[in-house]
Amino acid sequence: MASTPGGNRRARVHVVSDVHGNARDLARAGDGADALICLGDLVLFLDYADHSRGIFPDLFGTENADRIVELRTARRFDEARDFQRRLWAGIGMDRATAIRTAVRKQYAELFSAFPTPTYATYGNVDVPPLWPEYAGPGTTVLDGQRVQIGGWTFGFVGGGLRTPMRTPYEIGDEEYAAKIEAVGEVDVLCTHIPPEVPELVYDTVARRFERGSRALLDAIRRTKPRYSLFGHVHQPLVRRMRIGSTECVNVGHFASTGRPWALEW
Repeated sequence: MASTPGGNRRARVHVVSDVHGNARDLARAGDGADALICLGDLVLFLDYADHSRGIFPDLFGTENADRIVELRTARRFDEARDFQRRLWAGIGMDRATAIRTAVRKQYAELFSAFPTPTYATYGNVDVPPLWPEYAGPGTTVLDGQRVQIGGWTFGFVGGGLRTPMRTPYEIGDEEYAAKIEAVGEVDVLCTHIPPEVPELVYDTVARRFERGSRALLDAIRRTKPRYSLFGHVHQPLVRRMRIGSTECVNVGHFASTGRPWALEW
């Protein structure tokens, strides 16, 4: 990876989101770029395309993972939670300890794959308190903060909004809006979740609307960044659209594609 550019030289960053355990491709994601940007969701709890992969099937097996996917896809979230409670009771293992142990194992591999420099924010399935243990000197973690890359200002807001899924890093609308406000006017607004636009939040495979942010949409209209970059929705109805003068881009489901999205200026 090249050093962060200066002067009049053109700059290039690669952007990934929804890594979900894909350390192999993450190690190459910064090749040819001046910096890598990661928009979160490093952890793989359960691969909806391959139910044998992730923390959940490692603990409970593929058959039980099949059942959880079936219940969640049908939006039977209370039944899914009851089913999980019975599974945990059956193995006699402390849930928090088991999950943290598995997450730590994934984070050790994933953070070591980050190139230098990497700028990263959290996804909704990430566990922010663990990040300081694994982020090396070449990785800058940002949430509600800004950074200069190649003469442009990049703002970062991590996490997701509250849903019936109750993933680890979901926060309230007001807290999320406050982070958007703290970032202010930037050239590139980097978030995990998309603005609340139907075409951007609808997942065509899961056949449901994911949660987007109204505060993010309002900020795009008000501050007019050059780009709004995000992930979260793995198979969106629309991957790219303009809101006013802002180019809004879902950078892709890196876990399945293994390819970063490139931005040059």
